Amino acid sequence: MQVIGGLVVIVMLPLVAPHTQSASFVFTHFETSPEATGISSKPYAVILSVLLSNYCLYGYDTAAHLTEETKGADRTGPIAILSSIGMVSVFGWAYYLALTFSIQDFNYLYDVNNETAGALVPAQIIFDAFHGRYHNSTGAVVFLCITWGSFFFCGLSVTTSAARVVYALSRDNGIPFSPIWRRIHPKYKVPTNAVWLCAAISIILGLPILKLDVVFTAIISINTIGWVGGYAIPVFARLVMAEKNFKPGPFYLGRARRPICLVAFLWICYTCSAFLLPTLYPIQLKTFNYAPIAIGIFMTLIMLWWAFDARKWFKGPVRNIDLGNGHS
Repeated sequence: MQVIGGLVVIVMLPLVAPHTQSASFVFTHFETSPEATGISSKPYAVILSVLLSNYCLYGYDTAAHLTEETKGADRTGPIAILSSIGMVSVFGWAYYLALTFSIQDFNYLYDVNNETAGALVPAQIIFDAFHGRYHNSTGAVVFLCITWGSFFFCGLSVTTSAARVVYALSRDNGIPFSPIWRRIHPKYKVPTNAVWLCAAISIILGLPILKLDVVFTAIISINTIGWVGGYAIPVFARLVMAEKNFKPGPFYLGRARRPICLVAFLWICYTCSAFLLPTLYPIQLKTFNYAPIAIGIFMTLIMLWWAFDARKWFKGPVRNIDLGNGHS
């Protein structure tokens, strides 16, 4: 459904738009919109412009977490990860092109008096296209429902991935109340308690977004830094590991392994750093990026927990057979 809905928006939006922008505008025109963001520096704007694409590209994380559930994981896992990156890249690029080609009045997009109060640029582009041709917003509402449906399925994917992480950690006795979270439903064979825990946490974290937009930025930044930063550890370990200690699998990079690992590690460092930067200026309580503070607090609490308690009882991953079906 996501693929079909995405194709409908990508193909139909430029056709509906009363007029489309030229290729030179789409590929060479550069705007910083300082009146809306407070940012006039082009290099800084370029750095921030890749944040959303970075977040979306890391959808392969779900495929990585669910690899353990598949047969022949050493082959199906990499294929799923590469397929995810490929599909997101193609559809994301096509979606951005459809939006930018369909812009009707660029200056109106950030106008606080427009239909979306200058805050929802993609929605405004879709509204302008349909209203300009049909003089009503029905088609725009339909397209936005398709987009919201994609958000819903994306939420399901994130919840599935998060529940899988909770289950894996609780299976290894790595989080409080592990016996509860690793319990498997006898009929559906899924960790329902872990799923409900992740759903509840998502709802609680999402409530402040209804009042403060800056909370959404902070949550996105924290989440991305958390899971992307986690990949830096095995990548760096592979970078410095002696080749004699490594047993290659079906997907092996050969001599290209070290350059690719180096680029990947540097890219992760860049991504994590970029998500710590403010996205709106001037910096105020409503525009401040609280991700650095939140990450600092959580990391401090986790390190203290490890130093004074967790290191005494956490012994690392356990064999699946030790826990059977999750009951213990």
